[in-house]
Amino acid sequence: MRIGELSRRTGVSVPTIKYYVREGLLPAGRLSSPNQASYDEGHERRLRLIRALLDEGGLSVAAIREVLAAVDDTGRPVHKVLGEAADRLASRPVGEPDAALDAARSAVSALLARHGWRVGVKSPQAEALAGALAALQRVGHGAFLEMLDDYADAAERVARADLAYVARNARREDLVESAVVGTVLGDAVLASLRRLAHVDASARAYGDGRRGDGNAGGDGDAGGEGVGDGDAGGGGAEDGDRRGGVTGRGGGVSRRGGGTSPGQDASAGGAGSGAGSGG
Repeated sequence: MRIGELSRRTGVSVPTIKYYVREGLLPAGRLSSPNQASYDEGHERRLRLIRALLDEGGLSVAAIREVLAAVDDTGRPVHKVLGEAADRLASRPVGEPDAALDAARSAVSALLARHGWRVGVKSPQAEALAGALAALQRVGHGAFLEMLDDYADAAERVARADLAYVARNARREDLVESAVVGTVLGDAVLASLRRLAHVDASARAYGDGRRGDGNAGGDGDAGGEGVGDGDAGGGGAEDGDRRGGVTGRGGGVSRRGGGTSPGQDASAGGAGSGAGSGG
């Protein structure tokens, strides 16, 4: 197909497609004449993947480039590819060191030890968790630490479901792509499910027990809407470095008791969180 048809089929403008090609996200089309390039279903699939990672996953163009490079590297173990996607999600500043951050890092280290998670204590995922816990401490909610093991238990269940889904794919390229998509987009799914569960739990605890109670913010027919605006939209291609609004971040993939984990080991200093919920 020509670039115009590729644009119509994906809803991505021609200038944006050319931008992705220049940025190395999308392979160039096969030249059919000096001024014409031909594209196929592989280009369409990759283009849809790029848009999903950008718009729903909230990744920057630079981060997407690194993730796709890992996906296309057939010599890289699947475990490492998952770690690449997880690292891109977890990369965020944790702020200046202080007593709250030091305490949070110690709490994360203890958590990893208790659950037997084969994840580096200095991995991006562990640092991101420590940063979040430190922020809770600074705003007077340090007692949240008491809930950490409950959250970890839930994350383990999600992780096992993730890997069961990924394992349905026999071909490496399908397995890797589904795992990466699940890692990135699964966070958005998990965050939305959490908000829905919050509305239901709030209605049951503080409302009058009716579905869609006004106190939970929902309507009588639909049974309540998730709190928060749910805006997960990223920027367009030309301003693709602007991050989207994904709020949730998935837990590390592991099995308690020293099972396997699609994260980098401690000696490598990284950890793959594995596929996110639903992918």
